[in-house]
Amino acid sequence: MPASPLKLLFLAEGATLAHVARPCVLAQGLDPDVFEVVLARPSGFAWLTAGGPFRTLDLACQDASVFARRLEHGRPLYDYATLSAYVEQDLALIDAERPDVVVGDFRLSLSVSARLRNVPYVTICDAYWSPEYPSQPPLPVLSFTRFTPIPLASLLFRYVAPLAMRLHTLPLERLRAHHGLPSLGHDLRRCYTDADLRLFANFPELFPELMESRHASFIGPISWSPPADAPLEFARSGRPLVYVTMGSSGDVGVLGGVIEALGAFDCEIVVTTAGRKIPAELRSSSTRIFDYLPGDQVCRLASLVVCNGGSPTTNQALAHGVPVLGIASNMDQFLNMRAVEEFGAGILVRGDRARPARLRAAARALLTHAPYGARARDLATAAAKRTASATFAHSIQGLLQGSAPRN
Repeated sequence: MPASPLKLLFLAEGATLAHVARPCVLAQGLDPDVFEVVLARPSGFAWLTAGGPFRTLDLACQDASVFARRLEHGRPLYDYATLSAYVEQDLALIDAERPDVVVGDFRLSLSVSARLRNVPYVTICDAYWSPEYPSQPPLPVLSFTRFTPIPLASLLFRYVAPLAMRLHTLPLERLRAHHGLPSLGHDLRRCYTDADLRLFANFPELFPELMESRHASFIGPISWSPPADAPLEFARSGRPLVYVTMGSSGDVGVLGGVIEALGAFDCEIVVTTAGRKIPAELRSSSTRIFDYLPGDQVCRLASLVVCNGGSPTTNQALAHGVPVLGIASNMDQFLNMRAVEEFGAGILVRGDRARPARLRAAARALLTHAPYGARARDLATAAAKRTASATFAHSIQGLLQGSAPRN
């Protein structure tokens, strides 16, 4: 144990709930005798960090709706002006707090600001974005894929993807050049995950090709869920439960097809909308609709989870041994679900091909074919042997005992 606690400054980007929830969960699990934690997050997420055993600061971030629009339309997620403003704010926080280590979750500006202050920098990220992971970019849902045959669309995307991904790197590459830092090779994976240490919040079993090193390792899935005020009533129905959630960024437009598809089965359907409005006709005697629910409790009761394919919900489901039907739209969701599907713990359905018949077939397979559940339970068993916060703490201490920060 160090003579005084190591000071960690977390910068949680407000693009999605997950980028704030993951740092919050990690920070809550750290020993306060070993680590002094300061967590900076958007003021709109103050409700999430309230009552935590750490000090919090407000962090100015691009509005989540702007991020979502950029993601939906395939544009760079941040422009140069936004990242430049981020750097100035990062530097002010680093200078004021003087941390031993700065930890970011999709705070891309730390690729610059942490290096300018020569502070060790750790990023919490997903393994499928890491340069160590050999993969080809999958075809996301784009405006033209809704009416173009997928084989033809995939062929076209294969030719334009390198240029498109290079364009996404330009704001950060320009920012690094402005501050005298070397290029990241216009590699989008490096731009998204550049750090002295990349910590992957995923099941390592899903990414056997990824070789860990002193600069890249797994801490395992990080699951956050709001507290439950009381036991969930639908636990008493006795029928199989299917949990449907598109999260805060998924396409609620697919819910009609999902509920129609699930109507073929004798199951109870629980839907969460993240506070978004959905058509009243989706309500039925077998469908319960909520704004929010404690996802970990619902997953514990579920036989199947239907989601947008993103890692936060799939990790939560698989940690409870529940197979997933991922209706993916953006590249992040496709990359994650590709790994889940290859492992045999879920099925990927394209958001632009999510017809009721296709969804019904996928749900039937996941509910009735035992190998899907068995593979999901394999992941749950493996996850039960790890604690993300403990692995994170060990990784931080190892970083400080190792090499100096890189550029």
